Amino acid sequence: MLTKVYGSAVFGVEATTITVEVNIDKGIGYHLVGLPDNAIKESNYRIAAALQNNGYKIPGKKSPSTWLLQTCERKVPPMTLPWHWVFWPRLGQIQSEAIEKYIIMGELSLDGSLQPIKGALPIAIKAQEEGFEGFILPAENAKEAAIVGNLKVFGVENIRQVIDFFDQGTPLEQTIIDTREEFYKNLDFPEFDFSDVKGQESIKRCMEIAAAGGHNIILIGPPGAGKTMLAKRLPSILPPMTLHEALETTKIHSVVGKIKNMGLMSHRPFRSPHHTISDVALVGGGAYPQPGEISLSHNGVLFLDELPEFKRGVLEVMRQPLEDREVTISRAKFTVTYPSSFMLVASMNPSPGGYFNDPDAPVTSSPAEMQRYLSKISGPLLDRIDIHIEVTPVPFEKLSEDRKGESSVEIRKRVTKARELQTERFKELESVHYNAQMNTKQIREFCRLDDASKSLLKNAMERLNLSARAYDRILKVARTIADLDNAPDITGNHISEAIQYRSLDREGWLG
Repeated sequence: MLTKVYGSAVFGVEATTITVEVNIDKGIGYHLVGLPDNAIKESNYRIAAALQNNGYKIPGKKSPSTWLLQTCERKVPPMTLPWHWVFWPRLGQIQSEAIEKYIIMGELSLDGSLQPIKGALPIAIKAQEEGFEGFILPAENAKEAAIVGNLKVFGVENIRQVIDFFDQGTPLEQTIIDTREEFYKNLDFPEFDFSDVKGQESIKRCMEIAAAGGHNIILIGPPGAGKTMLAKRLPSILPPMTLHEALETTKIHSVVGKIKNMGLMSHRPFRSPHHTISDVALVGGGAYPQPGEISLSHNGVLFLDELPEFKRGVLEVMRQPLEDREVTISRAKFTVTYPSSFMLVASMNPSPGGYFNDPDAPVTSSPAEMQRYLSKISGPLLDRIDIHIEVTPVPFEKLSEDRKGESSVEIRKRVTKARELQTERFKELESVHYNAQMNTKQIREFCRLDDASKSLLKNAMERLNLSARAYDRILKVARTIADLDNAPDITGNHISEAIQYRSLDREGWLG
């Protein structure tokens, strides 16, 4: 007797349907073919224990043997398929047509309980695309998978429920979610708000510009100046996520198992890895590739605090993802791609001592020490950071004020309006959605200057010793400032303000 059981495996952020072919014939024992992973080969012990602990009889030597063929071209990560085989002692009693209508996934414990899996959302999407009737999986993943419409999702706690469902027709409780209702219900406001920030009006203006144009930004200032506080509040002024962005983001977090008992993500992610992070943890990879921090920041913010303290090799691997907005990881037998369209927010001290630009503190670092410290950040990486801004400590008078600053709600309204202008401007371009993504050709088209503005920019570059790499960045930022002013053309005022945001290009910083 031949029966097929269907499961799935996730590669990158996409799922691949796996077919397990079960053939019952006369003989002794059971055999597993198809070059499976060692963890899968050993799953028979887990299955046997789970069945015995739930009162099911294991076939003896005189019983028919079961042959299983794992029909997958690539190796499957451990523990994603084992419990598909729990049917092998009873397949002669269960109608195979019923099993073949479902994707069945879960990790089987020795007591028969089902542990959550990774990648439930992409698996559900693939199941719906391929016309399966339903998806049976651990209860902890049911809400995540139920985001997908036109697919029956059944969350189960124990293997007995599944066997009774197929063997005796015992109904399972279907998990149903209205995706749009779930999304908008959870679209509340983040916990951090710019109204909590005292003073720092110029820095908040700079953060607004960065959010409006999707610009990468680096904050340079002494310890205690408020760099981290400002960075944590940036997501609160970014435009609300669209339903499409929420699905993309949720898929990535699903692959690493960070969704559990959640529905659709409605907040832009904010990731802040420690400076000891490895390059694999940052960009993704491993024996069974997983998304790294830059992909977990997709459609959100990646905050790198104390940037010069990160290993230089770790920082350099970010250059390609910052440019292409995706990460490609290649292995001998397969290649996976993870999206990584994020805003980079970095912070750093201006000198090893930390107080170079603090007007009230003495400079304790020599020019050579400062140059050595600042040179830890390469020019090519700085090329991909549009805005450099100096942050100075807030005076006591400002800190002690009772008056609150402008709220994130008000700032977000202006940011959203500016993003809408950019969406309309780039509607004919598939790969560009906001100003920071413009290439050189698009800058020439959308950032034209009049003679007065050209002269102003030329004089500034000569007098401030700005590098050539600053030219395009200034034009991009000026375009965003003009959008915030709802101005169709870039003027001298927009150029003047944009010039202020290139601190690290000036002589005396990186040279």
